Amino acid sequence: MKGERLDRLLARLGLGSRKEVARLVRAGRVRVAGERVFDPGFPVPEGASLELDGRPLSVRRHHHVLLHKPRGYVTSRTEGPSVYALLEGFPVRDLSPVGRLDKDTEGLLLFTTDGLLLHRLTHPKHKVEKRYLVHLLHPATEEDRRAFREGLVLDGEKLLPAELFWEEDPTRVELVLREGRFHQVKRMFALRGNRVLYLKRLALGPLALGALPLGKARYLTEEEEKALYRAVGLGGGA
Repeated sequence: MKGERLDRLLARLGLGSRKEVARLVRAGRVRVAGERVFDPGFPVPEGASLELDGRPLSVRRHHHVLLHKPRGYVTSRTEGPSVYALLEGFPVRDLSPVGRLDKDTEGLLLFTTDGLLLHRLTHPKHKVEKRYLVHLLHPATEEDRRAFREGLVLDGEKLLPAELFWEEDPTRVELVLREGRFHQVKRMFALRGNRVLYLKRLALGPLALGALPLGKARYLTEEEEKALYRAVGLGGGA
C-alpha cells in the first residue's frame, strides 16, 4: 500500500514531533478511514479521513516547510553544503525553495510542494514583501532612504519601491523588498556606494522566523498556510 507515513503526516499537521505523535498512535488515539491504527509507520492512503480522539483532522495536499538557514549553506541540490541536508525527516525530494538565499546569507527560507504557490510568491506582480536585517560598512542616509523609495535602476530596469528603516544605528538597518532579483540587496547598496557585511531574511509575506532556532526547520501551521495563500490571491489554503 502506498501513502505517507502516519507519524510524518500527523507531525506535518502540527500535532507535535514525530516522536510525540508516534506516542499518540501507539496509545490508540488515532483512526484512519474509521479504523484505529497503532503503527506510526502505517501508510495513509491518499484521501483517507483522519481522527484524533474522535475529532476529524484536516489533511492538506501540499507540504510547506520553513527553515532558519545558517550561513555556509547553498540553496541547491547539486552543490554543497546544501540546505537540503538540514531538512532530514521532511519530504526533501518533493520540496522546492521559494527563491534563494546566498551562501553567506541566513534567515527565513521557505520550501513548498505547491508549484502555483511558489510561482506567485516569487513573481513581482504579487509584490510579496521580504524583510531583511542588513549590517552595512557605512551608515545609511536619508538620501539612501529616498532613493530606495523612488526605485533604483538595476540592470537597466527600475526596481519596485523599497523601504529602508533604522533606529539609533544607521549601519544596522531593515529593508523591505517586493521583488527578488539576483543578489538584489547587496547590489542595491553597492549602487549607493555601500557594502553589505551581514544579511538575514526576517520575514516573507505573513511568515516570520519567530523563535525557530538557527539550522532548524518546521512545517507551517494551518494559520500560517492560510495567510500565505491569501497573500497571493489563492484563498485560504490548499
